[in-house]
Amino acid sequence: MIRVIGVRFRTAGKIYYFDPGKLEIKKNDHVIVETARGIEYGTVVGDPKEEPEENVIQPLKAVLRVATPKDDEQEAGNKQREKEAFKICLEKIRKHNLQMKLIDAEYTFDNNKVLFYFTADGRIDFRELVKDLASVFKTRIELRQIGVRDETKILGGIGICGRPLCCHTHLSEFAPVSIKMAKEQNLSLNPTKISGVCGRLMCCLKNEEETYEELNRRLPNVGDFVTTDDGYKGEVHSVNVLRQLVKVIVNVDDEKEIQEYRVDQLRFKRKHNKNRKVDVSEAELRELEKMEKQDSAKSKLDDN
Repeated sequence: MIRVIGVRFRTAGKIYYFDPGKLEIKKNDHVIVETARGIEYGTVVGDPKEEPEENVIQPLKAVLRVATPKDDEQEAGNKQREKEAFKICLEKIRKHNLQMKLIDAEYTFDNNKVLFYFTADGRIDFRELVKDLASVFKTRIELRQIGVRDETKILGGIGICGRPLCCHTHLSEFAPVSIKMAKEQNLSLNPTKISGVCGRLMCCLKNEEETYEELNRRLPNVGDFVTTDDGYKGEVHSVNVLRQLVKVIVNVDDEKEIQEYRVDQLRFKRKHNKNRKVDVSEAELRELEKMEKQDSAKSKLDDN
């Protein structure tokens, strides 16, 4: 086991481990650390803790110091400079007539580099733009192309649930999301209903996947034949996954009725690998499969 603290460099960003040494550091403190990008200003996400060595990337770098009021002032100044850098870069992009959308500008804490994040449909030759920006800022320039999910993570927004986006508030890393998750939760496979602000499959489909898999495993499929504890045999009409209730079409006095049973009141052959019938057009299915492939791609933003 090794003693570490977790540090983030942007809202809902990836957590990186550092050695706190003998410094007294607690949650929400600001610290100065050395990273691959240079000296950085980060926020501590928790009190020091013990982590297995295999979970920590070696060599583990030490925290240089707890941020001083001067460091806080410098960081605030950098945030202000980033706004100006963003405006200047927009003007240069228009000047060079480049088909790219600027998303964010970021100064490293030591002002050794300015990073510009952008999206584009294809590859962009921005060599002349970099030269132009370097002549203005007199420092190293890095332009980094990111995907639409990373764009949404940076900009934020409100989801269809009415709450701030998960990726912008607490989701550190993007998990792969698949059509199977929507099927398992018996959701409509209309792409417009299961897509997030970014146009990709919603990240929250992953949140309850394991619970739905376990609950569905206990239930029969719609159309399956079951035997009830009161002696009736019938066909499953519908299921309530969360309540674990099943509506069954049974014959009572030669008349068909729909009666509701708890799953433990039924006998049926359990199917662990269910192929759920889904009403979806070929065009919607192709669109969903395209979205799923795009979601499986790794994020291009190194410190998301």
